[in-house]
Amino acid sequence: MQRSPARRSRPVLTVFSLLLILTFSLSAAAQTSDSPALAAMKQEAVAGVESRAKMAQVMVDTVFSYSELGYHEVHSSAYLSKILEDNGFKVERGIAGIPTAFMATWGSGKPVIALGSDVDCIPQASQKPGVAYHDPIVAGAPGHGEGHNSGVPLQIVAALAVKDIMAKNHTSGTIKVWPGIAEELLGAKAYYVRAGYFKDVDAVLFAHVANNLGVSYGGFTTLGAVSMRFDFVGESSHASVAPWKGRSALSAVELMDVGWSFKRQFLRPVQRSHNVIVNGGDQPNVVPSTASNWYYFREDDYAHVKDLVDMGENMAKGAALMSSTTYSTTVLGSAWPGWMNKPIAEAEYENIKVVGLPAWSADDIALAKGIQHELKVPEVGLDTKINPLRPAATEQSFSGGPSDDIGDISWNVPTIVLTYPSNIPNLPGHNWANGISMATPIAHKGVIAGAKAQAMTLLDLLTRPELLAAAWDYFNNVQTKDQKYVPFIRPEDHPHTELNTAIMDKYAPQLEKYYYDSSKYPTYLDQLGIHYPTLRATPPAAAATDLPQPTEMEDVVAAATGGSGGN
Repeated sequence: MQRSPARRSRPVLTVFSLLLILTFSLSAAAQTSDSPALAAMKQEAVAGVESRAKMAQVMVDTVFSYSELGYHEVHSSAYLSKILEDNGFKVERGIAGIPTAFMATWGSGKPVIALGSDVDCIPQASQKPGVAYHDPIVAGAPGHGEGHNSGVPLQIVAALAVKDIMAKNHTSGTIKVWPGIAEELLGAKAYYVRAGYFKDVDAVLFAHVANNLGVSYGGFTTLGAVSMRFDFVGESSHASVAPWKGRSALSAVELMDVGWSFKRQFLRPVQRSHNVIVNGGDQPNVVPSTASNWYYFREDDYAHVKDLVDMGENMAKGAALMSSTTYSTTVLGSAWPGWMNKPIAEAEYENIKVVGLPAWSADDIALAKGIQHELKVPEVGLDTKINPLRPAATEQSFSGGPSDDIGDISWNVPTIVLTYPSNIPNLPGHNWANGISMATPIAHKGVIAGAKAQAMTLLDLLTRPELLAAAWDYFNNVQTKDQKYVPFIRPEDHPHTELNTAIMDKYAPQLEKYYYDSSKYPTYLDQLGIHYPTLRATPPAAAATDLPQPTEMEDVVAAATGGSGGN
């Protein structure tokens, strides 16, 4: 295990330690008024972001068109890293043993600020943007039903705007930009940490798509998780002639599931545990000699996640004993429960209040209400008011939620997650519907708003050492005072880049003909010939077209050897 960074010395901060002790509280760091010089730089950064609105639109639309699942973000990674390289960043590719991962670096000296966001998409979420009903680009194909096509473009625009200011003013500091690879598999960030890519970083500004511009601090916002596959091995035989000569691995999988289903009643309400059978045998007349069960175990802290994993191991042991089979386990991914930094979140929120939400057009609102009507959810349109700064939740108030492996990074360096308004309220998540806005003016405007707030906060971190001092004081003396980071991944674990291979091999050739060509078309909507917005002319039918088609069910089975998952 790597040494915990919680007590790392920071040369760039030590000169301010006396100042911190004498004059600072954690909240005061975020509430300090900007100096005239900083205020002027922030105005310049906002202008720099606005001047790159076309660049942002092209990046968002291009990555949307690639529709690449986790570990297969080949075109997305190459495209985004080249933009950074062309703008003076030094790019290290294939980091942490992941071919599509990269770390881009510009500048020198302290502080070192890292900007990140995810890039992978969702299985079976292909959807034409700007169309307020289910209309896939390629039926059954992956699509950006989580909106991950927008986050790295946001960070690039923010980084380039600040880079210009740093170069002009000879400002010391280093900017890093990196993608979250295979986030839907929880498959990369723990490996980034293990490989040491954040050991010298002073703060992390992450970004994730949402339907409002916001930030939060503290813990109990996301669940910790371990993604684990249980592989059972038995013996095949003729299922009709001599079934007694076989030992069914599928029986072991089913017994494990029955056991876990009975156990759920006695687990804490906050836990989430769910699974898919990714290998149930080949055909009914052959007793399955191999079968695999893929589980996500989620809880609100490290100890309780480990408890669930141990329970899963016991279920597997019992199932193997009852079925006379053997089993082994593979950790496919993991995520620590996130804990976000209060001083940096407060600083970001001050900038969010200055930026405000975009001015939505009538067409934007019509698209939002169109899909809300389609899904029979409240037709609220788009958010028009900034939400309050979200304070720390408590274990008692937290009722569960998603998982994100940004949690691993948040326990190694002060981190916040900026959410930005590129999506539509009241949608289900991990669904084709969430892709509807993601290559439209809604997504483009949301990215620009987020990039402004992120650029302004990046300037805060680069020019206000007292803010970094407060951030590390909170990290050391509040967040990690009683809990230190211990990775869920084991020394023998490695990124499972083989996942999703079968699905991408099937759909990438079909998707390629729809890749966005910005040299010919102003927007991806133009390339696809979509009138914005396209609303359903007649009431929705009985949703028969939205049921999984045979080809989609085949892809679920294909996950046995080249699977896909969600966070």
